Amino acid sequence: MQASLHRRDFLYGLGTSLGAVAFQSLLAGEQASTESGPLAVKRGHFPSQVRSVVFLMMEGGPSHLDTFDPKPKLKELHLKEFTRSGEQKSAMESGKRYYVQSPFRFLKVGECGADMAGNWEHLARCADDMCFYRGCQVDSVNHPTAMYQMNMGNRFGGDPAIGSWVTYGLGSPNQNLPGFVVLPEVSYPQGGAANWSNGFLPAQFQGTPLRPKGSPILDLQPMAGITREHQRANLDLLATLNQRHAQQHPQHKELTARMHAYELAFRMQMEVPGILDLANENEKTLALYGVDQEPTDEFGRKCLLARRLVEQGVRFVQLYAGTWDSHDYIERAHGNLVRQVDRPIAVLLTDLKERGLLDSTLVVWCGEFGRSPDNGVRGGTAYGRDHNPHAMTIWFAGGGVNAGHTIGATDETGAEAVECVHHVRDLHVTLLRLLGLDDNKLTYFHGGRFKQLSQFGGQVIEELIA
Repeated sequence: MQASLHRRDFLYGLGTSLGAVAFQSLLAGEQASTESGPLAVKRGHFPSQVRSVVFLMMEGGPSHLDTFDPKPKLKELHLKEFTRSGEQKSAMESGKRYYVQSPFRFLKVGECGADMAGNWEHLARCADDMCFYRGCQVDSVNHPTAMYQMNMGNRFGGDPAIGSWVTYGLGSPNQNLPGFVVLPEVSYPQGGAANWSNGFLPAQFQGTPLRPKGSPILDLQPMAGITREHQRANLDLLATLNQRHAQQHPQHKELTARMHAYELAFRMQMEVPGILDLANENEKTLALYGVDQEPTDEFGRKCLLARRLVEQGVRFVQLYAGTWDSHDYIERAHGNLVRQVDRPIAVLLTDLKERGLLDSTLVVWCGEFGRSPDNGVRGGTAYGRDHNPHAMTIWFAGGGVNAGHTIGATDETGAEAVECVHHVRDLHVTLLRLLGLDDNKLTYFHGGRFKQLSQFGGQVIEELIA
């Protein structure tokens, strides 16, 4: 016979308020998901052809004015003094500032005539599969808070990342791999690992970072002399003890999450090494992605891994490239960064398309904010740009997007979005809709209320959807 309930357990079961009902419903839902696995595939709220997401995060804030949003007006204004409203002036550094023209020549590419800086030599071939959006705005000019807002909808961290929400809502087709995988730089982005945190969602939904060099996951393989049979017997004994404890303390979700993590790690020992071993790819494919070539080797490996992970049913893969924080020497800085990512991204899109995966994969390219039309040094050559939360370019490719179109616009200098303007929360709502999820229904009860990715609701940007 079970021992008497603790006071906390008794109160959890006794309450009749809305919060208590929600809590009991949550526990029931977790119990049901545990029986079929926390990452078991779930049906979305709407029909959708999208099964996976590849999220290309250009940390540091790439300049829309020097990549995908040309501004001829800046050539006319180049090195003329830049003025802002009184409120903005008070936030600037002391000293004069000047308009800066783009050092890059822009071209019309693809049958759709998309605008693209000429140094995107390879990506230009994919223009007709891409949808460019120029109307997104965020709230912060600070890198960590802007990264948090783009990744999780909350400037201050602590909430689940987009990949966590997606795997929470849809599960993941491959139970032997994490549903949410992150391929970071050697140095983590500003804000750190919180950018792929599960927040208040169960721990099973956090992002799993794979190291770019050496063993992708530390201590993945057992110590010498420990066979899989030994591991299996140890895990079975541990599971028996943990399950007994979990039944006595159902409100302690961390234990259940840890139990599932042990089992997932055991299964990953068999699957991860094969997926991450690029030796299985032929030399032609490796060369196309730029593997073992400079400057494309590092990001080419990430893009190739992303394709392999999507093929194996991973739901959400996020790749980091950076940093694009070009306050000076933007021609050199952005030029080098584009050379690193141009070919790998173009080949990724082409490879997905040739394998019949692009229709079922949503590819997103963005930073945490855009750049300003000013910040030059008069008479010098170290021209750069400041942070700009009011204008940026985000592009999409793959299933469900309005390919071959440019949506929204910025003003004549690129300082502010003026057409089809939407807050980042609406972007998040739209990404979920493309995956068949309704932001208002994809909720989790925490802190006394039902929470969602958009924080308090948003609207779908219909123009982005085919």
